[in-house]
Amino acid sequence: MAELVTAAQMRAIEKAAIGGGSVTGLELMERAGRGVVETVFEEWPELRATSHRAAVLCGPGNNGGDGFVVARLLKEWGWEAEVFLCGNAEKLPPDARKNYELWVGMGEVKPWPRADDAPGLPHDPWACDLIVDALFGTGVTRPILFDGAHIGCMLPEWDLRDTPDRPRIVAVDVPSGLCADSGRVFGGGDALWADLTVTFHAAKPGHFLKEGEARCGKIRVVPIGLAAFADAGGGKAVGAALFGPDATRLHLLGTPNPWALRKANGWGRPAHKYSHGHALILSGPPGHGGAARLAARGAIRVGAGVVTLGCPADALLENAARLDAIMLRAVGGADGLGRVLEDARINVLCLGPGLGITEETRALVARAVDSGRALVLDADALTLIARDAALFAALHEECVLTPHAGEFARLFPDIAEKLNAPATKGPAYSKVDATRDAAARAGCVVLFKGPDTVIAGPDGRCAINAALYDRVAPWLATAGSGDVLAGFITGLFARGFSPFDAACTGAWLHVEAARSFGPGLIAEDLPEELPKLFRTLGI
Repeated sequence: MAELVTAAQMRAIEKAAIGGGSVTGLELMERAGRGVVETVFEEWPELRATSHRAAVLCGPGNNGGDGFVVARLLKEWGWEAEVFLCGNAEKLPPDARKNYELWVGMGEVKPWPRADDAPGLPHDPWACDLIVDALFGTGVTRPILFDGAHIGCMLPEWDLRDTPDRPRIVAVDVPSGLCADSGRVFGGGDALWADLTVTFHAAKPGHFLKEGEARCGKIRVVPIGLAAFADAGGGKAVGAALFGPDATRLHLLGTPNPWALRKANGWGRPAHKYSHGHALILSGPPGHGGAARLAARGAIRVGAGVVTLGCPADALLENAARLDAIMLRAVGGADGLGRVLEDARINVLCLGPGLGITEETRALVARAVDSGRALVLDADALTLIARDAALFAALHEECVLTPHAGEFARLFPDIAEKLNAPATKGPAYSKVDATRDAAARAGCVVLFKGPDTVIAGPDGRCAINAALYDRVAPWLATAGSGDVLAGFITGLFARGFSPFDAACTGAWLHVEAARSFGPGLIAEDLPEELPKLFRTLGI
């Protein structure tokens, strides 16, 4: 698990470090520039071996100052470097100005092309081996124009990205024009793209949201000596939850604690089946039980002690033919559910996968919500809740909602509209903001699905489960995978995980199971991949 910091938090951390006298801004800029060069050489060792040509594009702020450091260090390494300044050197911030002057003592700073310069542009993007984008970093808050006579002319065209002999492109902090907090491109503008993005101290939310992956290429985080000042960005962490214990912080999910996933730890913890929870998965009518069966399989594979599938009486035979370890109960509407819930050992319910959207199922969801039991609400249950203000109002803190984008828009139409509106200024409204707002309104955990899944609790705790970069899992785009995710969360919830931790752990396992299986994945494969994954984790 790694903490992500917003642009404002990063500025606060830097300010605390500089204000405390432990480091100067100039020293931080030197460390950042050196980190970029070292990371480039690690990523492309052939560039370290001999001298090459670089074009360094410097902007009017401290990001440009980092670029001047990069140019100077490459020059000292024996490279030829062209440096272009977008802006007025006299208006550079003090530290960037100092590094500008150091570069001027070594080489030329070329003026930026203006619209009336076209087509006589001063730089051919194919005439070098490396392009460094140090134009606009995390502080950009407005649309940036990248037309053919301006910044866009300095890079190979987007549709030439897969061309083997083009120069490598590295972005400093974020590709210019991308909002570091949201991963969005401001309306009316554009953003550059890179093969490699080098950022400092911690990754930023925008690296993992919206267009982040498409623009950033690869992400590398370089420490620059700010770890001791991290609390200045968001307050000290408190609590002992598995993920994101502090509501002021945002985390990128990583490997969960294996100890928490073990069913017996050898310290006297009871090991009979009911000590690990009893989950009830509610299913729909005959011919519609597959989704619930997938969820049930996910719940028992992730470690729930007992899983029961509840279905209409006329669907019992169909489900019995497909299930063995899963118990079966006939559930005849809301009253039938009430009788089943007389068994106090049932500690969590999952509703939605294949449930159907009828008056009867609406009553079923209402009875489940009113029971006060822990709930995982997915698919059809979310649609029913979105249509019924009373159901929405009855949600409680022991609920987990797992909407995809369409379901999210039905549940929270105004929040979705705000998220989907063109971004006009920064920091732009992000998926993190939207999920936090949704969780606060619903009063429960919301897991907003996607390659950039965001999980938020009503207290503000938040995490991103990114199936991106080296965790990409395109095979999850298959029917039924969301039902299995609901089952994973249900099973962990039954085992005693908190709602937030169950959602985070289930989402992480979901992606890792898909990555472990690989191409050809179908939803049924996900639960069956867990034993291998658990062994890999040392469980």
